[in-house]
This record gives sequence, structure tokens and C-alpha cells, in this order.
Amino acid sequence: MDPVLLAAEWWWLAPTAAAGATAGALGLRRRNTRSGRRLEYDAARHDLRVAQQAAVARRTALKIARADLARVTAERAAQRATAEQVAGARRMLRERERDARAAAAEVRARRVRLNAARAAIPAGSAPRPLERLHAEHDAVTVRWMRYETDPALQIAYPAMTDVKRPETAAYLRAAGAATELRRAAEGRITAAEFAAYRDAVAELERAFEAAEHAARVQSGEAPPAAAWQDAAHDMLNRSAEAIDRAAGAAASALAAWTSRRGRSNPDDRR
Repeated sequence: MDPVLLAAEWWWLAPTAAAGATAGALGLRRRNTRSGRRLEYDAARHDLRVAQQAAVARRTALKIARADLARVTAERAAQRATAEQVAGARRMLRERERDARAAAAEVRARRVRLNAARAAIPAGSAPRPLERLHAEHDAVTVRWMRYETDPALQIAYPAMTDVKRPETAAYLRAAGAATELRRAAEGRITAAEFAAYRDAVAELERAFEAAEHAARVQSGEAPPAAAWQDAAHDMLNRSAEAIDRAAGAAASALAAWTSRRGRSNPDDRR
């Protein structure tokens, strides 16, 4: 048969095959999404987008703080602003710098978690992310119920069932929030809903550990957190801020001195 006639007769095969492959890939991804295999990965992508948006907002706020400081400094030179206003603008700039650094670190952490979630997409027979999250939630609840149902534990650790204790009250609030989000996360859920429930379970675990530690401190089994550690941490933070301020002041003084020297010695620039 003439090759031209053969090509004319079977021209539709290639587009049809390509369309079939595309539809198959989309169907596979849809099945993965519906089955929940990619749920944790999609939630990690959602977290990264949120962190990136927050980082952009923090960088914008930092630029505004720098502009405000420059404006107030100029007004101070023209005697239209006070020294307190300049100091306030500098404090705001330092806060915005810290916020921007924290936001950038959060973006880096979210990227790492995204890569980990991509590598941890479960196989066909493995538990789904939502099932694993339910198991983590149930495990914390079981640990709590031991203090509710075991008379010996109630006597040994009364703080665990004392709702007037701040740590116990915080746990109960976290338990209520996690339970509500679990109910909302039944069936087909979005990545944002999964992320909210995941974060609630993580907060529940932290609240339980804090309540259990406080109960053991009250019973004399665990030492309280040393106050000097908090004081040392605060002192280190203040020292770091003081070093940053000193470095900034030194750099500004050096730049001003260099500028004055250049104006006083025009021949040096030739």
C-alpha cells in the first residue's frame, strides 16, 4: 500500500494514544488523591505555599520599616521628629528583621518537609496518611485515659485530672480542638483540612507531654525547669541584639567617616 495513503488512513492513532496516556496519568493521580495516598504530600505543598506567602509579607513589612526609619531620621535631622520616634522606628526595624529571618527559616523547613513527604508517599498496601494520623491521635487519648481510669495513677498524679491546673486545662482544650478537626476531616478532605488536623494532633501531643511533666513535678518525680536556664537564654538573646546594634553603629560610623574624609580630600579620588 502507498505509504502516503497508509499515513492518511491511520493518522489518528498517535493523537489518540497520547490522549489515552494523558487520561491514564490523570486518572492515576485522581485515584491517588481520592485514596489519600498523596494527602500528606499535598498538605506539605499547602504549608510551603502558606509559608512563602508569609515570607513575602514579612519582607514587604521589612522594606516599609527601613523606609520609615530613613524618613524619621531625616525628619530628626530637620528637627521635625524626636529622638524617641527615631528609637521607636529602629526597634520596629529590628522586629521586622527578626520576623523576616524567621519567615525565611520557616520556608526552608517547609521545603525539607515537602521533600520528606514526597519520599514517604505510601505504597498501595501501606496505611494512608489520615489513618496514621488517626492512630497518633488515638495513642495520645489512650495515654490520657490511663490517668482517668487507673485509681493508682489518680492517687499518684492528681494534677493530671485537676482541670484547675493550667497544663491540664491546656491539654483539654487541645483535645477538644483535635476532636473537632477529626470530625471535620472525615471522608474526602482537602490538603488544608488535613494540615489543620495534623497540626492539632501535634499540639495535642505537646500539651499532653507538658501536662504529664507538670504532674510528675508536683509528685516530686521530676525536677522543675531551672529558672537560670531561662535567664541565661534571655541574656544570650540580649547579648546577640547588643552585638548587632554595636556592629551596625560601627558600620555607620565607618561609612560616615569615610564619606567625610572623601569630601575633605578631593585629590585622593583622582
